[in-house]
Amino acid sequence: MDDMTFVLFGASGDLAKRKIYPALYNLYIEGKMPNSLSVVGLGRRPYTQEDFHNIIKESLESFSRRDVDESNLDEFLASFRYFIFDAMKNESYQGLKAFIEERESELSIPENRLFYLSVAPKLIEPIAASLHENGITDTSGWKRLIVEKPFGSDLHSARHLNAELTKVFQEEEIFRIDHYLGKPMVQNLESLIRPNPILKALWSHEQIANVQITASETVGVGTRAGYYDKAGAIRDMVQNHLLQLVMMTALHHPAKLTPKQIEEKKKAIMESLRPVEEEEISKHVVRGQYEAGEMNAEPIPGYLEEDGVEENSNNDTYFAARLYIDNDYWKGIPFYIRTGKRLEKKSTRIIIEFKNEVDADEDAAGAVSNLLMIEINPNESVGLRINLKDDSNEKFEPAYINFSKNLDAQPEAYENLLNDAMLGHSTYFAHWSEVELSWKWVQPILEAFENDALPLHGYQAGSEGPEAAEKLLNEDGYTWW
Repeated sequence: MDDMTFVLFGASGDLAKRKIYPALYNLYIEGKMPNSLSVVGLGRRPYTQEDFHNIIKESLESFSRRDVDESNLDEFLASFRYFIFDAMKNESYQGLKAFIEERESELSIPENRLFYLSVAPKLIEPIAASLHENGITDTSGWKRLIVEKPFGSDLHSARHLNAELTKVFQEEEIFRIDHYLGKPMVQNLESLIRPNPILKALWSHEQIANVQITASETVGVGTRAGYYDKAGAIRDMVQNHLLQLVMMTALHHPAKLTPKQIEEKKKAIMESLRPVEEEEISKHVVRGQYEAGEMNAEPIPGYLEEDGVEENSNNDTYFAARLYIDNDYWKGIPFYIRTGKRLEKKSTRIIIEFKNEVDADEDAAGAVSNLLMIEINPNESVGLRINLKDDSNEKFEPAYINFSKNLDAQPEAYENLLNDAMLGHSTYFAHWSEVELSWKWVQPILEAFENDALPLHGYQAGSEGPEAAEKLLNEDGYTWW
């Protein structure tokens, strides 16, 4: 790994504390860091160097998957420096340039610079432009930019943002984080079938009935109402995370692919994703909003009663849809996706349901369809549902077989992604073609939402979601698993 400068915008923010510092620490413990690294944390607060190191230490104690080892903590913290910074003031960039160059000279680091924008979306464009105007991106080494979601708020804004960023950075220098792509089980999807002949035999167009992808949350809007009440589930989860899971699930290949081939195949899948026509949206899409309910015997307020939510908000906290990928392999097989807040269980999973072609007259009473279950969160596992006969009543009942790895040793998503970004590996980041095609598929649905052309179904907090979402599958003879 090349020696480098890691410039972190938003160094005192929640994401840095919960994810970035713990990820860097665990990479350090595993020896996955440059020999010489300068981390420059930027923020408006007037922290001293000691304040900054204490913030990092507290974040590791609270959020690291490993216990903090006091014997090497000082060595880890030695790479971190704090710089008081205002993203809207030109003199801040001039001071930052001098500060970066001073540390590069002190540590004999070449001009390899990684910029991580953990900031409000409205700041991404002006920061990138100011970095360029002040010569900070004019380096003799490489430069890279990491940006968090959301990447735009619709198709038009995403295209505008990309056009502005590509004035400063080439596409291969832009790393758009989708933390779902950093999850080990999601990364395993690319290689799950190839080395497992038993799964390869199951993963057949002739045998698969449908695919279900669920990302359910038990939490409500929390402190994110300012963002979430304008974004909704469709922008917060669907355009990025769920469509990325669709792409990763639909990757079908008999041989190992290069990173470029994976990128091309994901793009091809999105190009094959059947558009939802305006007059058909209500048949294929369900939106909902949670109402007052009960979870763990505790009363839960409805979305409209949450702090920061507009009194008459028509925002969606639940989304479900039926999709079709019109390529040779998946043609005719429905994909169902759903996500929501304040649901009964927290879970991210992919279910492959197989056709149930067992005849009742074959002494198969009670037999149900087989399932391949890929659990991504909170536990990572692969499982099968099969039929076993109950000798007491001569009927078949479903039985479950699960396989999982040692979860304690699994890296967090941000560890995988930061390691890849520092190495310059972009396979598990969202390329512009994927982002644009995702927004293109979502755009007509956004417009239908904004025009109130789709009903907003209420559902109780602590439930499984709106009844309309179940009916979406019942129409095809299926049910959510």
